[in-house]
Amino acid sequence: MQARFTLARALRVVAVAVTALAVAVSAGTTRVAAAALPPGNTVAQWNKIAEDTVVGSGAFQSEGLIYMAYASAAVYDALVAIEGGFEPYGSAITAPAGASLDAAVVEAAYRTLLNYFPSQDVNLGALYTEALGLIGDGTAKDDGQAVGFAAATNIITLRSDDGRMIPIGVTSLFPTLRPGPGVWRLTPPFAVPQVPWVGDVDRFVPQDVDRFLPEPPPSLQSDEWVGAFNEFKAYGSATSSVRSDEQTKIAKFWSANVIRQYNRVGRDIAGARGLSLLETARLAAMVNLVGADALMSALHAKYHYLFWRPVTAIDPAAVTADGFGPVPGYDDGNPATVEQTGWRPLLTTPNHPEYPAAHGVITSAMAEVFSTFLGTNQIGLDIHGFDPAGPAGNLNALRHFDMPNDLRHEIVDARLWAGLHYRFSSIAGVVLGRNVAHFDLRHAFRPVDKHSPVLWRGG
Repeated sequence: MQARFTLARALRVVAVAVTALAVAVSAGTTRVAAAALPPGNTVAQWNKIAEDTVVGSGAFQSEGLIYMAYASAAVYDALVAIEGGFEPYGSAITAPAGASLDAAVVEAAYRTLLNYFPSQDVNLGALYTEALGLIGDGTAKDDGQAVGFAAATNIITLRSDDGRMIPIGVTSLFPTLRPGPGVWRLTPPFAVPQVPWVGDVDRFVPQDVDRFLPEPPPSLQSDEWVGAFNEFKAYGSATSSVRSDEQTKIAKFWSANVIRQYNRVGRDIAGARGLSLLETARLAAMVNLVGADALMSALHAKYHYLFWRPVTAIDPAAVTADGFGPVPGYDDGNPATVEQTGWRPLLTTPNHPEYPAAHGVITSAMAEVFSTFLGTNQIGLDIHGFDPAGPAGNLNALRHFDMPNDLRHEIVDARLWAGLHYRFSSIAGVVLGRNVAHFDLRHAFRPVDKHSPVLWRGG
């Protein structure tokens, strides 16, 4: 575990950094950026800034949540250092009495984001300057900045060799299976395999990378496979005659970016319930660290099983010379299934293997996070998603969910209707996501109880 950070040293470093930033911003128009802080308390503001920075970088969702987790962990640890009440994620920091919470949040978030996204220095620097300008000068502000700087430094050091790969969106090698029926092939539009390395990044809450590996997908000769194939072929097609308009809207609703969807839920909860800075930071850390762990486990399972996507199973001609087998591809060899040349899904198939369904994993994990944080299964959440009538990437549609399992049931159906996942794959994803979240939430973000031993602490 990393040693405690010396706040006197941190104060000196912060003072130098702030002076350098002020000089850089005032040196000329090339260093000036308009800043406009998002709404909400300081944690919510910097959560949205982190979200915009990460999503704007082009990081895939499983990859992007790793960066969101870095920033969220630093902010959480900074506030825990000052306020106490919960176990820190990383190394403990001793904070001076009266240190500014807001200054700690700004410093922790800014320093972490700047480390991983140095090309965003102008925009982040302008937001940083504006945010600090709203906090009165004095010892409390200086001490808060020092705590935030220490928290950011701890997280950056702790995660310095965690298996993350750069640049953003880079692919990697992975073990392959012998070509044949059921084995994954690239799918239209034939992009390179999406971030296989994510599955082997160190988890944020310690666990073996294969701890939550699901059982294998069903045999291609099984009744379960025949049922899944035929259901999917009918409901997931781009030209389906059995999928209703409402089902199509729901499928497209869940095509939204999950980083934006679930961080927005966290900010909405914070605003509606008037959460404190520490409570908001704890929820954001739960969303992003659990979310990252869940999708890392999903990617690990996907590249372990390398199970084929529906478009490949239904239309063996929907392959190209991808190096993973012959052209055209294989049929499943089961006389109870009928392939269909030209079959295409409602939504474009992501460029990674099928099993288990990542949306089932992340949505189930988030259902567990929100019900655990709120202390009830009566979650009553409004979730924003994609509206086909709006611009690309919008979150203009709204759906309400009373219970965690309402979310889980809908995502299973939605990914089937979208033409992306077999029902059994989404069910396996739902189980995996809940298991990861349950483990993480039992071992991190816990209230401090002086009568109980600390079972785990990051570091």
